[in-house]
Amino acid sequence: MGTASGDQPAGASSDKLRHVESMSELPSGAGRISGINAVVLGESLAAEEHDLVYPSAEFSADALVPSPKKYQKMYERSINDPAGFWSEIADAFYWKEKWNPSEVCSENLDVTKGPVQISWFKGGKTNICYNAVDRNIEAGNGDKIAMYWEGNEPGQDGKLTYSELLDRVCQLANYLKSVGVGKGDAVIIYLPMLLELPIAMLACARIGAVHSVVFAGFSADSLAQRIVDCKPKLVITCNAVKRGVKPILLKDIVDAGLAESEKQGVAVGLCLTYENQSAMKREDTKWQAGRDVWWQDVVTSFPTKCDVEWVDAEDPLFLLYTSGSTGKPKGVLHTTGGYMVYSATTFKYAFDYKPSDIYWCTADCGWITGHSYVTYGPLLNGATVLVFEGTPNYPDSGRCWDIVDKYKVTIFYTAPTLVRSLMRDGTEYVTRHSRKSLRVLGSVGEPINPSAWRWFYNIVGDSRCPISDTWWQTETGGFMITPLPGAWPQKPGSATFPFFGVQPVIVDEKGKEIEGECSGYLCIKKSWPGAFRTLYGDHDRYETTYFKPFAGYYFTGDGCSRDKDGYHWLTGRVDDVINVSGHRIGTAEVESALVSHPKCAEAAVVAVEHEVKGQGIYAFVTLVDGVPYSEELRKSLILTVRNQIGAFAAPDKIHWAPGLPKTRSGKIMRRILRKIASKQLDELGDTSTLADPGVVDQLIALKDC
Repeated sequence: MGTASGDQPAGASSDKLRHVESMSELPSGAGRISGINAVVLGESLAAEEHDLVYPSAEFSADALVPSPKKYQKMYERSINDPAGFWSEIADAFYWKEKWNPSEVCSENLDVTKGPVQISWFKGGKTNICYNAVDRNIEAGNGDKIAMYWEGNEPGQDGKLTYSELLDRVCQLANYLKSVGVGKGDAVIIYLPMLLELPIAMLACARIGAVHSVVFAGFSADSLAQRIVDCKPKLVITCNAVKRGVKPILLKDIVDAGLAESEKQGVAVGLCLTYENQSAMKREDTKWQAGRDVWWQDVVTSFPTKCDVEWVDAEDPLFLLYTSGSTGKPKGVLHTTGGYMVYSATTFKYAFDYKPSDIYWCTADCGWITGHSYVTYGPLLNGATVLVFEGTPNYPDSGRCWDIVDKYKVTIFYTAPTLVRSLMRDGTEYVTRHSRKSLRVLGSVGEPINPSAWRWFYNIVGDSRCPISDTWWQTETGGFMITPLPGAWPQKPGSATFPFFGVQPVIVDEKGKEIEGECSGYLCIKKSWPGAFRTLYGDHDRYETTYFKPFAGYYFTGDGCSRDKDGYHWLTGRVDDVINVSGHRIGTAEVESALVSHPKCAEAAVVAVEHEVKGQGIYAFVTLVDGVPYSEELRKSLILTVRNQIGAFAAPDKIHWAPGLPKTRSGKIMRRILRKIASKQLDELGDTSTLADPGVVDQLIALKDC
């Protein structure tokens, strides 16, 4: 392709671009681009002067969606005929009973017209475990590896074929039935990234039970909150886990959580405990006779065949609790049919999945990413998945690439926080490994700043692997805005265009849709199959939080900009927007400017009260290893922000940070940073979920500049 002015990307011959369609074909008002600078994957490095990074002709030729024209055709069909589009995709799955053709989708997103409700494939009966496991065996893939497992220590590993996975799932499902767990009953799972975690999820789904996975890093009080809310029949855990060299006594946390929930009137009479021998022997585990049962003593004696419980498409599949602004966790409820179809389809297209792929997502199953893109999405496609128990920097910062080479990983999906951490540790940990198996990279969890995107692409991907920079939420069930790797050129840091069936709109404060190049609040018009249906036990809060702010739309809570070419740029949570003297500044924008400084490894920005401006900008900054803190550097960082954004966005305070408070999944706990910035040190709240709680004391001890 050329551009409207006939320009050609730097370093690329015209035949390399013959697969790329006119940019005028792209959605969301994209127009022709003149005078662009671009690079073709594999041709040269993506640098700041390149606005676009094109997929290579070789990659696109073999891609599921090879061009913007193909994408637009599929996208328009998904919007103009959603019932037909999604019905055709759903037909690829097994349904005990088909849905009513007249009720493929039913919705009301407008609170002024009645209660909010969403349903997909109503009347259909299916089972997601059957589709994720049995269906693959029946297709002749029983001997294919379903899951590899890599332990905390190098050399600890395991694997399960699809047939072996089914046997393990059925044994646990039969045990659950034997202790009275049935359709609609809740089961809390508090496990680390052992194979037993996805096995437990699938076993619950097989018998129609509703699993609620709690990240095995949450405190006893946080666990108790979830127990009290969903009232599970039992809790599944293990005695302990090692993260790096640090042992974590999970069973002790569960014991305390169960004691607290009992004080609040919810007693759980059964705790199924897996003996994780690499972390702790059973004789060292605290035990409550009559309540606690060892997994290995009971589950393995049950039959490896278990009948499937066929459930309605709108029957609950899982509860996943996410943080709320009030402090009380929100129980996001996903149902079976729509979630199954959507998680599978988004995985397939966003990663350009091939049956030969080895897929690794670094997320924990305690988060939505681990549900949709470690467990259900990949297995529904018959993929081979890698499950990793350890941490990416143990025993050193080359662990990720050791694993990539060991298993010949082809798709690597991780968080910007990890990318920036690996950047900080230096390229030598990456480049001493082959990584030749990699063909697609992915980013999840927060907007990835352009400099981290370029490092990920240039260093990790050897300037040849497309990056699927995915935007979505716990509530959405799957990707909402994401590149399709072979379809279009990418802009570093942009999530690009909407997935099939997703209609994003940007609205102003009054809820009026804004066209063309703009910034505002990101909302979604119309439902999609993966949408959550309610907040467990609190539909009023569901409507108030997500649908009342802008009637007729799902309000994401995120800010978004759309550029002149139609590309979407997520600017972070609206509550992470700082209003400085009337200027609305996204924290992600300031953070991106700070980390573009060659001496800044990572940054997190929060708002603080300012007696003149209303709100001021407070930046926590982690420097590249070996770089000393100095007044000169502080001024240089501020100047970088002034130059990239404007004087109004310059940080008022810079707080040197040897590290940032992060959860095990890599999420920065901005709530804690806000309290430190505002000197509300007695209101820090629960810090037990942090990967390194000691970081908080270090931050408090350091003087801000």
